[in-house]
Amino acid sequence: MAAYGLYSHIQSNRRRSLALLVGLFFLVYLLVYAGALTAEALSVDADLNTLLQLAWNDLIRAAPVATLGTALWVVIGYFFHQNMIDAVTGGREITRKEQPRLYNILENLCISRGITMPKLKVMESDALNAFSTGMNPRQYSITVTSALLDRLNDAELESVLGHELTHIRNGDVRMMVIAVVIAGAISFFAELFFRLWFYGGFRGSRSSGDRKGGAAGLAILIAIGFIVVAYLLSFVIRLALSRQREYLADAGSVELTKNPDAMISALRKIEGRGELPGATSAVMELCVDNPREGFGELFDTHPTVDNRVAALIKFAGGHDPGPLALPPEGEVPTDSPEASPAAAGPWDSPAEGPWGSPAADGANEASSAEIDGRAASPSGPPAGPWGPHNR
Repeated sequence: MAAYGLYSHIQSNRRRSLALLVGLFFLVYLLVYAGALTAEALSVDADLNTLLQLAWNDLIRAAPVATLGTALWVVIGYFFHQNMIDAVTGGREITRKEQPRLYNILENLCISRGITMPKLKVMESDALNAFSTGMNPRQYSITVTSALLDRLNDAELESVLGHELTHIRNGDVRMMVIAVVIAGAISFFAELFFRLWFYGGFRGSRSSGDRKGGAAGLAILIAIGFIVVAYLLSFVIRLALSRQREYLADAGSVELTKNPDAMISALRKIEGRGELPGATSAVMELCVDNPREGFGELFDTHPTVDNRVAALIKFAGGHDPGPLALPPEGEVPTDSPEASPAAAGPWDSPAEGPWGSPAADGANEASSAEIDGRAASPSGPPAGPWGPHNR
């Protein structure tokens, strides 16, 4: 089954993206209700049911403002998420003149499928990784690290780019960006609440809230529980994004390049070397490989490289070379144009001509000289290509 542009997966991602947006508004309302419940518990002396009802009324009144604020956050994320990610990773857009090798590989892949070429970006990092971002064709971009560009050969680099193109075509990128926006919004409001609670405006009211009795304390505990649930849900939402998308992106890359071994060797080189210093967990979830692990893989956003390689061997007929050592730093990958001397021709030997060894070339040159000498000799008739002109 085709994995690049898989219709059922694209449709599923669209439904998930819509569900994620709806979930974002729900989580924001939950946080607003928790904040209102805390405020009422600290200011009103009443039983728990009354406090819950008062907090609900506050939520109804605050809902328009919360909705507008959330919508504004979504709009900011839609238009400026790439700027935010570039600010974190230091990625910069490159042209064909700056990186002809990388640019040409991606362009050839896009031409082969008749798709619009995304922007290309390079970030300076010793990590081996790449990721794609964007919400629409005008925004789509693929970012690779400088180390990935240096350490992978052309076939492996093509496989990584094919992997990211599949994420773009299948709608994975759009869904992941929405998840990043959700995580950012919920984390911001949850952290703001706890900072206010422990260090700010609520500190002076806690003693009065304690004097109001058990109802206020219980209401505050419920509010804190809601905030913790909202924060955990924002985390679970990102984890709920099926790890199947990585398997499909690997398969889509093989479909584009017809080279499962290159995808496997690329994964083996990237394995354990993809950590981007300073990158948030949300950015790492966009990458080809996320080395940050959870508890027994329960919270991992990517399958292990071993599992991905096993899938490529089983379904694409690839061969696993096992863990790979990187070439020495500064050494050009063997199948890159820069790896061959300028004088090398299609027979891969700079001194060897198309018909044999350098000695043979010397012999050919000597024979040619002898023929030319005989042709120029005044003792005989001029020789043409097939012998003397006069027979």
